[in-house]
Amino acid sequence: MTMLDWLGPNEWQTVLLSLRVSFWAIVITLPFGILTAYALARWDFPLKSLLNGLVHLPLILPPVVTGYLLLLTFGRQGPIGSILDDFGIVLAFRWTGAVLAAAVMAFPLMVRSIRLSIEAVDPKLEQASATLGASRLWVFALITLPLITPGILAGAILGFAKAMGEFGATITFVSSIPGQTQTLPSAIYAFLQVPGGEGSALKLVVISVVVAMGALLLSEYLGRRIARRVAGHSPEA
Repeated sequence: MTMLDWLGPNEWQTVLLSLRVSFWAIVITLPFGILTAYALARWDFPLKSLLNGLVHLPLILPPVVTGYLLLLTFGRQGPIGSILDDFGIVLAFRWTGAVLAAAVMAFPLMVRSIRLSIEAVDPKLEQASATLGASRLWVFALITLPLITPGILAGAILGFAKAMGEFGATITFVSSIPGQTQTLPSAIYAFLQVPGGEGSALKLVVISVVVAMGALLLSEYLGRRIARRVAGHSPEA
């Protein structure tokens, strides 16, 4: 029996929607994640502690609270949602809203991984390039970015896995509409609420575990690559 036969059409629809939501959540937030991580790792500014707290707030708050805050802010009656609605953009109870909820929950893990990889790079390498007349952007592109690429990939992978497993914020902000906003966790919950749904729920649980374990193993591998690469480029090496 192949994977195509193992999962039914509704289950495949859920898996593909979850992959779609998680993919776009990471693609959209990755540039902001890199910028935020670099600011926290290298810059000193008055509200740095506040920014750090806001970035990690979704990890501390109950996911349902995060989802409710998203609903208040990006719902059609919210301060940002009402403006977006004027342009025909609706996030609440849409798959695009699921992307936003997944991105918010995955962002802290992504930033933390990238920040640690930036902090592992010796600032003297960047300073040496700057003394030769290179701009900050040029130094980042040619020196910092190649060294932290494994960290960026690790952060993106962890963020992707977190987005795949997000439940509380997603179901609060966009509900669980089959074929539209029902991702893996909400589908598992829905299957467990109906008689005979345990089999379908178990299949989706297996997929969730495989994705999560694969992401952890791959991020660990990339983490070791970061350590070797930075050690190989250190002045003492």
